Amino acid sequence: MKVNAEARQRLSALLRSHEDEVLKRWTEIASRSLRGRLTEAELLRQVRDVYAALLGMLEGNGDGELAGSHGGESRAALGELSKDWARQGFTPTETANLVFTVKEVVLELSQSAEADSVLADFLVLSLLVDEMGLYTFEAYSKARESIIADQTEQLLELSTPVVKLWEGVVAVPLVGTLDSARAQVVMEKLLQTLVDTGSAYAIVDITGVPAVDTQVAQHILKTVVAARLMGAECIISGIRPQIAQTVVALGIEFGDIATKATLADALVHALRASGVELKRGRAA
Repeated sequence: MKVNAEARQRLSALLRSHEDEVLKRWTEIASRSLRGRLTEAELLRQVRDVYAALLGMLEGNGDGELAGSHGGESRAALGELSKDWARQGFTPTETANLVFTVKEVVLELSQSAEADSVLADFLVLSLLVDEMGLYTFEAYSKARESIIADQTEQLLELSTPVVKLWEGVVAVPLVGTLDSARAQVVMEKLLQTLVDTGSAYAIVDITGVPAVDTQVAQHILKTVVAARLMGAECIISGIRPQIAQTVVALGIEFGDIATKATLADALVHALRASGVELKRGRAA
C-alpha cells in the first residue's frame, strides 16, 4: 500500500501539531482494556514508540510502505513492542489494539477540521495503521512461539534430572512419555554427567514411563549405546510385569543390557559389578 507524498505530509503535520494531545488521548484510550496492568508512564512510553514508528512511515524517504526498504526502523520498533508485550503476558489482540487506537484519536481531531482532504487522508492513515497492527500481531505470534519453545526446552531439562547415586554410579529417572525431543535431552544430559563425574555405570530407570512401545525402546537403546561409547555400562530398571509382557510381544531385544525390576536392584547390581562388597543389602 503506497501512500502519496501529499497525504503523508498532511497527516504528519496533523500529528506533529497536536503531539501532546495525541499522546495523552492515545494513552487514555489504550489504558481502558489494560485494566492497570501497565503504569501510565510505561504505557506512555510504549505509545511514544508506536507514535515514532508511525511518523517514521509518514516522514521517511520511501513510499510509506511498512514492508518497504525504508520501513526497517518502524518494523524494529513494532517488533520490540510485540516481544515485550508477549513476555509480559498480554494478548495479541491487546498488543495490536495499542496500534489501532491512534485511528480513534485522529478521527476525533479530524472532526474539527474542514479541509476537503480530511476523509481521504483518514482513509490513508487507516490503511497504514492496519498494516502496522497486522505486522504487530504477526511479530507477537513469532515472539510467543519462541517463548513457548524456550519454556518447553527448560521444562524438558528440569523433568530429566541425572542424579549421582554412588561413587561411579549415576541414574536417570524417567517420568512420562519419552519422545524424540526428550530422548535427545536425556542422552545429552547423561553423557555430560558421565564426563563430569567419570562414572562407569548409568542406570536408566523407566518406572515412571507409562508404556514402552517400539519407539520408546529405540530411544532407550540409543541412549545405552551412546553411554557405552563413553565407556559406561547401562542398566535398565523399572521393568514392571506389564512392560515385560509388552516388550516380549513387540519382539524388542535389549541384548546383553542388564535389566532390573527396581531402581534398588539396579543399584545393587552396579555396586557389585564395580567391586563394592555388599552385606545385608547395604554397602560395606
